Amino acid sequence: MRKLALLFAVLASPALATTLQIDVQGQANGRITIDLLDDVAPAHVARITQLARAGAYDNVVFHRVIPGFMAQTGDVEFGKLGSDMRLAGRSGSDKPDLKAEFSDIPFERGVVGMARSNDPDSANSQFFIMFASKPHLNGQYTVVGRVTDGMDVVDAIKKGQGESGAVIGAPDVMTKVTVGD
Repeated sequence: MRKLALLFAVLASPALATTLQIDVQGQANGRITIDLLDDVAPAHVARITQLARAGAYDNVVFHRVIPGFMAQTGDVEFGKLGSDMRLAGRSGSDKPDLKAEFSDIPFERGVVGMARSNDPDSANSQFFIMFASKPHLNGQYTVVGRVTDGMDVVDAIKKGQGESGAVIGAPDVMTKVTVGD
């Protein structure tokens, strides 16, 4: 009877969410907390947590920031602070690309999605955080999480220029990215 009660208590308790904590320095300074949606995009969340735990995201810049749209980061090959910033955003990690995990979650302010090329199955390590709702992205990109704290930090990230949103000069950087349960 005691084992049954314990099993019921475990099943009745809410699952612990995986969180991503991003410390940002530059024009923006502070911490962004993201609840990762393990149940929506398990392969993508597994990749992000794997790279974060390995320290791959530490000192990676926000290389593409479009006002009123999104801030993009996560190029662990070419996006490290001190690298040639002209190459930032052109790569990912040494791991294989991921098959898309589309959902019906809308791309609204604070939603985190995986960046990719024209191929829907080309997401790897890069991700973006939405400044505003952009319904044209719905069902076209994999949603991996939501900002739960630090949206003021996201809003302060140095904006890029032109249609591409390329950041000129010193970009903001994710100094430390950690995973918590």
